Amino acid sequence: MEIIETILARRGYNTQSARDAFLSPDYGMAHDPFLLPDMDLAVDRLILARKKQEKIMIYGDYDIDGLTSTALLMDSLDKFGFKNIMTFIPNRFIEGYGLTIDAIENISKTDTQLIITVDCGSLSEKEIVRANELGIDVIVTDHHNVAPVQPPAVAVINPKRLLQDYPADYKDLMLIPDSKQKGKIYPFLDLPGVGVAFKLVQALQTRLNGLPIGQEKWLLDLVALGTVCDVVNLVDENRIHVHWGLKVLAKTRRYGLKALMAVSGVEPESVNARSLGFALGPRMNAAGRLVTAQIALDMLTADDPQVALIKAMKLDEMNKTRRAEQDIIFQQAIEQAERQAKDSVLVVSQKDWNHGIVGIVAAKLLEKYKKPTYVLSENGDETKGSARSFGDFSVADAIRASDDIITKGGGHKLAAGVTLPTKNIVKFRERVNMFYSDLQLKSQAEKLLAVADIEVSFDKITKKLVDDISRLEPFGNMNPQPVMKTSSVLVQAIRTMGVNNQHVKLSAVDNNITLQLIAFNAPEHFFVEPGTSVDIWYEIIENEWRGNTSIEGRLLRVDGVEKY
Repeated sequence: MEIIETILARRGYNTQSARDAFLSPDYGMAHDPFLLPDMDLAVDRLILARKKQEKIMIYGDYDIDGLTSTALLMDSLDKFGFKNIMTFIPNRFIEGYGLTIDAIENISKTDTQLIITVDCGSLSEKEIVRANELGIDVIVTDHHNVAPVQPPAVAVINPKRLLQDYPADYKDLMLIPDSKQKGKIYPFLDLPGVGVAFKLVQALQTRLNGLPIGQEKWLLDLVALGTVCDVVNLVDENRIHVHWGLKVLAKTRRYGLKALMAVSGVEPESVNARSLGFALGPRMNAAGRLVTAQIALDMLTADDPQVALIKAMKLDEMNKTRRAEQDIIFQQAIEQAERQAKDSVLVVSQKDWNHGIVGIVAAKLLEKYKKPTYVLSENGDETKGSARSFGDFSVADAIRASDDIITKGGGHKLAAGVTLPTKNIVKFRERVNMFYSDLQLKSQAEKLLAVADIEVSFDKITKKLVDDISRLEPFGNMNPQPVMKTSSVLVQAIRTMGVNNQHVKLSAVDNNITLQLIAFNAPEHFFVEPGTSVDIWYEIIENEWRGNTSIEGRLLRVDGVEKY
């Protein structure tokens, strides 16, 4: 069996038909949008709004999922003939995440008659009640956690409602094969916000003219961008959307995305999921982290190439500023983390850290210390922060266990946010560490170690294998880039790079074949002395430098150091 077939089999694609379906995602296999909760109610209300040409406010979010969702609905509703479409993107530093009473009351002054939320709204009971009091109907499109009782919106389109209603019918957010609800409820629950918005558009296509069936594919560039950057599982319908969305992105009609690729150094013909997650995404997110995400939305929706380029260049500059500020906060956070060596959970805080950046810093601290991490920004009597985790520890559950000493908080198992009185930071650190201790978790750090898809020798690392692996793209959650393991390779040479020599490049030999392996911000044990034999775990990458292409490895793990 070829290497690629072995990898697919180990990932559960055990038959040729299953492998073919995975390698060649079929857009025609998309699910019926009317299987989503309340989709019919939302469509009926929008048809009425179209008939009356009501004023509609698309209420977005400041992250990429919310921004792409907003742009997608703006584009689509315009094609369907809606004439009075406005948008509202909350400011992270003023309104914060999601619907707020103040925002609703300000929107009411614009004579808005219908709000459509994207990527938020499922838990906004009091805000939607207030909207109703002001004579505004609300349609929620979202994918976050839901309440036991839905807010009083016209419709709450959220796949996660089905997990609450039919918990025994889903596994890993997918309908189990023998479910009696097959064909009656939506079979895939891990759509991002932009995926839910896209399904609303597909539903509207069945009732309204203006966007013929098939033409919605031109929206998939936005869907792919939002899906990859929101880090949902890249399987089932998400894989279909991103697979075809990357093809659309390569020839996108949007001036904004063309400009963003240009300033990011991304060649349209070679754009992939990594380009979205590490080049386009950070630049778009920089606006919302530093000032306002409206800049990113203006770029996405620009109908003038010059305006689009100016906005994209602004985002590029903001991203550089974000990185510089992030590096300063990271170094300051490290100093505190070193003093918490005995703690299982890190809680670091400082006055006026930019709370648009602390989430990234939390992720970097987690990577460095292999511990769940909360990074908090103190602002007078109030402190806000973000958390990141891994393995079996839920940062959201730890926040809920601290309800009596915080103001508010929530999120997911691996990422969450919290607001608390500044005076309670020490209590909060003690509480989350006590929560960790009570769980009696074992061997958590091992869950961060790379696990091999297959063990190979260097003579198998060929251009054909690189091409075969590329057929598995897009890579992401539940479809990571394959990891190779090669045992007992001889380190022939080592080179350090970076301002602080924090990056390393090893020259390793196996079966008389040499492979270069690189690791950025490498841990200390990756700096292996020449003449040492090690086991290595790595991803295969194709490196292009000054017109020359070579195959290298992205080093993920080094074990079994043995000096010859």
